[in-house]
Amino acid sequence: MMAHEFVHVPGRDIAYRRSSGQGRPVILVHGNSSSSRTWRHLLDGSFGGRHRCLALDLPGHGASPAAQSGSGVYSVPGYATVLAGFAEALDARDAVIVGWSLGGHIALEASALLPDAAGYAVYGTPPISGPADLAEAFLPNPAVRTGFTADVDRAAALAYARSFLAPGSALPTADLVADILATDGTARSDLGAGLAGPTADEVEIVRGLDKPLAILQGAGEPLVNPGYLQKLQAPTLWRGAVQTVQGAGHALQEETPDELAALLDHFIAELPPHRFP
Repeated sequence: MMAHEFVHVPGRDIAYRRSSGQGRPVILVHGNSSSSRTWRHLLDGSFGGRHRCLALDLPGHGASPAAQSGSGVYSVPGYATVLAGFAEALDARDAVIVGWSLGGHIALEASALLPDAAGYAVYGTPPISGPADLAEAFLPNPAVRTGFTADVDRAAALAYARSFLAPGSALPTADLVADILATDGTARSDLGAGLAGPTADEVEIVRGLDKPLAILQGAGEPLVNPGYLQKLQAPTLWRGAVQTVQGAGHALQEETPDELAALLDHFIAELPPHRFP
């Protein structure tokens, strides 16, 4: 996996990794308490060899410096602003935006700031209109509380990491746990506090989106209610349906990276041609 590079977006430096490909730009946005490392299979594989993949570390995650508590950066709108600045700084305004879990919510929030984006692919991300939707959109899992808790010990990090995987999965969790423990705890607590305030209506964003949107779902998804996804009104939904990936839970990029890459390749192939510089 390539080493980190850094790019300056307004107000901060952001660490990222890139693939060797020079084709259509693809921006990969990780989830809560994760990092660009989670995309290593896509970055280092044939998918990354075909496409210009750019995987950022959100502020306070991976190698990106922490933000100040209460600054608004550790929120979905704050991260969306960072994502838009990242795309601008790396001349990837017409990228395909791929978001996992929190990264998917960030991608949807950023859509108004990314008018030239080619399309969006999200998974582990039920679009919500506000806090009232959380109980229906997500399945009950006590480990989820860790995602909004500042101080996390190794046992809690392990339980949180395992909650990303399909039931019974034997996939190693060492990297997931390391990223959770390395994340600025304030990023989690500020994110949780922000959920109590005004949030963007992601249901309305999806309903009004004018770019292709792929929604993927692991067949063994332990956190997101698949029935909730079926109720969404998404006029630009790719193939007219949520795409289910067998053998995966919440973290397709870790559990079934080849299947994820194949779906993304098909999605990208159906988009209008990339405007190469």
